Amino acid sequence: MKIALIGYGKMGKMIEQIAKDRGHEIVSIIDINNQQDFDSPAFASADVAIEFTAPQAAYGNYLKAWEHGVKVVSGSTGWMKEHGDEVKARCTEGGQTLFWASNFSVGVAIFQAVNRYLAKIMNGFPQYDVCMQETHHIHKLDAPSGTAITLAEEIVDNIDRKKDWKRGVTVWTNDGHEDEGDPTTADDLIINSVRDGEVPGIHTVMYDSEADMITIEHDAHSRKGFALGAVLAAEYTQKHNGLLTTSDLFKF
Repeated sequence: MKIALIGYGKMGKMIEQIAKDRGHEIVSIIDINNQQDFDSPAFASADVAIEFTAPQAAYGNYLKAWEHGVKVVSGSTGWMKEHGDEVKARCTEGGQTLFWASNFSVGVAIFQAVNRYLAKIMNGFPQYDVCMQETHHIHKLDAPSGTAITLAEEIVDNIDRKKDWKRGVTVWTNDGHEDEGDPTTADDLIINSVRDGEVPGIHTVMYDSEADMITIEHDAHSRKGFALGAVLAAEYTQKHNGLLTTSDLFKF
């Protein structure tokens, strides 16, 4: 398979190595300094482009790739509120293909399945209140993380007493400053965030009652699991069309 990389930071470099190890060819690498290469024959020859960039750049990158008939796998977050409806329409009605996930880790996909199942059970036990915490490295720009939002939305979908998720306190351990987050009510699911060192990602869901607490957690040891999942998603996307997610790739 011929792969183009959009974004060449730590994640892009790891994806490059894993893709080569799995026998794929990297035909184009696009970063902030060579945006003109979107119009190159090399980029247009790609079967799939794997995109990991910033929220403000992701949507435009999708459009540029689609202009050249290249399918996209993307792990960029933060663009859905503004462009989600248009992207969905382009993929369901306009013939474009995007595989999007807030997290490509196989372990996170399993964790999400457990999270959904546990939420369905806990819907019948109102004595347990639920909250979340996510921890990432200090360079991460968005809070809460896209993965935390996905987990929260799945909880809200399955627990009647929670109507929406809200951004809780965000703490930066390097200098100790805090962001107080959004105003909340009892029917909100609160997601607290921590930005600490070089942590790849920890997501924790807690159900607390007067009697006890039930906790599930996913703790990433490195970005390697995310990178491998992105390449697996590209392999799947090469043979499929439309708006794709990890629920298509992993049948839990």
